[in-house]
Amino acid sequence: MKAAVRTRYGPPDVLRIADVAKPAPTADQLLVRVHATTVNQTDAHYLSGKPWIMRPLLSGVPGPKVSVLGCEFAGEVDAAGSAVSSFQPGQRVFGYVEGPFGAHAEYLAVGQDGSIALTPDHVSDEHAAAATEGSHYALSCLRATSVTAGQDALVYGATGAVGSAAVQLLKVMGARVTAVCATPNLELVRGLGADKVVDYLTADFTHDDLRYDVVFDAVGKTSYHRCKRLLKPHGRYTSTGPGPAYENALLMLATARSRGRKVVFGYPKIDQATVKYLAELMESGQFTPVVDMRYPLDEIARAYSYVETHQKVGSVVILLDGAERGGQG
Repeated sequence: MKAAVRTRYGPPDVLRIADVAKPAPTADQLLVRVHATTVNQTDAHYLSGKPWIMRPLLSGVPGPKVSVLGCEFAGEVDAAGSAVSSFQPGQRVFGYVEGPFGAHAEYLAVGQDGSIALTPDHVSDEHAAAATEGSHYALSCLRATSVTAGQDALVYGATGAVGSAAVQLLKVMGARVTAVCATPNLELVRGLGADKVVDYLTADFTHDDLRYDVVFDAVGKTSYHRCKRLLKPHGRYTSTGPGPAYENALLMLATARSRGRKVVFGYPKIDQATVKYLAELMESGQFTPVVDMRYPLDEIARAYSYVETHQKVGSVVILLDGAERGGQG
């Protein structure tokens, strides 16, 4: 089978397309024929091995433990192990495999109890493939804030995979949402359900007149101190990044016992229940992953290069043979 392979850390040009052995599923695994996958920030960090601390903790020293990356996938069950009872060949599935990875290939072995679910009938493979990485980070951060229906929330960086998911998830939770993005994406973000949109190219969002129960920096580029004035007296600030000089991370500890404003972080968790929940939201039309660029597997290095510009809107999808391009979007 074809796969995007690397043997060392580095820029996108360390990748090459090679013929590798098709994975052999164990008794409790599925063999999935991958129709679509993505290149996302998680993949980019593992490709480069940066920040450096992730190498001894996660990705391997001195070289990478995993040669085929790719943590999001959508496709069709090609075969099922003898102990598999939850899925059967021919079913369309999608899911998330950070850790073992392997989705940047034509076939992938996944445990039947892993982060995998059936793809809703009207959802295309490319949208299903883009449904898990950004949304599970957004979901973990939002749950950490304990946001509830009727509250006010602001999302900074509302057009990335995390931010675009956060806007939609907050609406599912019943919150009123202000989304911050650049001029070209104002209508896109309104279409995601935002009640108010702020163009950061023409206005400083931290000078907004509204006050919020939750402020979520979905791109990790701001800090608690910059956004503090936006928070209500008992508001929560959360971010995908530690902030300048790890300010946000330190303030999480410092404000942990505060009865007022707090900095909180969500521990990213994704399991089968989470993927099934996302499938339900896509089925009902409450969540539509945003897809930016599409590339064939042979051009995956270009996809990585684009992701590394930090200018993508939503997700960057890799289409393999057999991809279902219909459905949403």
